[in-house]
Amino acid sequence: MNIAIIGASSDRSKFGNKAVRAYAAVGHKVFPVSLKEKEIEGMRCYADIRDIPDRIDRASVYTPPSVTYKLLDGIAEKKVREVYLNPGAEDEATVRKAEALGLNIALLCSILAIGQDPSDFA
Repeated sequence: MNIAIIGASSDRSKFGNKAVRAYAAVGHKVFPVSLKEKEIEGMRCYADIRDIPDRIDRASVYTPPSVTYKLLDGIAEKKVREVYLNPGAEDEATVRKAEALGLNIALLCSILAIGQDPSDFA
């Protein structure tokens, strides 16, 4: 599975970094998306999900709701099959917009969804 971690971080204490490591640990092809970083955990970062040349099966979002809201159009353009709005990345307006765009959203921790425990990536 190809996954974009949107809001990826080089700070290993942040969930945007733990997700990069968790998905890589179980064998997924990870594409970190960050405006601040060029590389995270040895992987090239992309400034926008639309810049990723590969198909993206899942996006896991770790940005504040106001940022997430603005990113949804790009996620929809990329035709991502599943979008995880992790705790803190969503609000009512963001969820409404995601649904209006026809995105298949999940409102839960994407790390737990793959059977990993975030605390294992401290």
